[in-house]
Amino acid sequence: MNKPLLMDLDDNVFLEGEVLVVIDRRRLPREIVRLSCPDHEAVARAIEEMAVQGAGDIAITAGFGLYLAARAAERSGAAKKMEQLRKAADRLIATRPTGFHLAALVKKLMGRIEEAGDAKPASEVILASLRRALESQRRISEDTGRHAETLIAPGDRVLTHCFAGPALLYMLRFARENGKDVRVICTETRPYLQGARLTAWSVSELGIDTTLITDNMAAHCMSRGMVSKVFAAADRVAMDGVVANKVGTLQLAICARYYDIPFYILAYGGPDKRTLCGEDIPIEERDPREVLEFRGTPISGSAVKGYYPAFDLTPAELVTGVVTASGITTRGRG
Repeated sequence: MNKPLLMDLDDNVFLEGEVLVVIDRRRLPREIVRLSCPDHEAVARAIEEMAVQGAGDIAITAGFGLYLAARAAERSGAAKKMEQLRKAADRLIATRPTGFHLAALVKKLMGRIEEAGDAKPASEVILASLRRALESQRRISEDTGRHAETLIAPGDRVLTHCFAGPALLYMLRFARENGKDVRVICTETRPYLQGARLTAWSVSELGIDTTLITDNMAAHCMSRGMVSKVFAAADRVAMDGVVANKVGTLQLAICARYYDIPFYILAYGGPDKRTLCGEDIPIEERDPREVLEFRGTPISGSAVKGYYPAFDLTPAELVTGVVTASGITTRGRG
């Protein structure tokens, strides 16, 4: 069984000398294109422009951006290194406001730099912390996938949306290893087609029967008995159970409730303890041109307006269970 490129982040975001190399996820799977980011500003743009996708992966990438900012300050011998790092941290945190992982990791790195003081260079502190974070992220993904696998029954037909990250891939790998025949349906996920380019490709690399549908086919597939379970991820889960994920997740949850199909969230490290309720989660609104164009070509009239909320909020009562690295919390439906 092949190991998909996107199963482990260090295969597609890594340092080469003083440059961060990012495999551009906008170009997968047809091309493997390396983006070279020499400074934190280039990293911030790569995140904003969707070259990196997936909440945990974005967070680690931002951490490497902070590392580049620290190295730049150290090389220049700047007197106000912490001031420069705070500005870099603010810039990186502002790139994607909905998910909490990015801000949490960058703030944690800044705290460790302050704790170390002059005992260690900031870049060394950051790099050591990122290595631990990468290993922790891999372990959390694997553990989440292992728990999620227990929800899979032989013959299941799983529908998934956007790119649910490596936990989904681990779940499917473990299911195959345990002799469970499973098929996967992936929504294409407009406008960046993460479901088509990232999820469907990665799942098929595992040797699993994979079908791609457009975003508006999901309810039809459910009505025809083609879906037995739905799995999505979360950019943030509030303490009241509200889930923020790629826009389109909410409508899948509503349809799954109507057709009495279990709807599960792969939440990795679990809810964000600092977000008490879903109303506190900011919804990122991206450039309307991203829905008015396809690869730079306009797809509607010049007077037509676009609207692109990148995420939506799914109420807790529509979620059958939340899967984390620690286990599964069920809510008694599905």
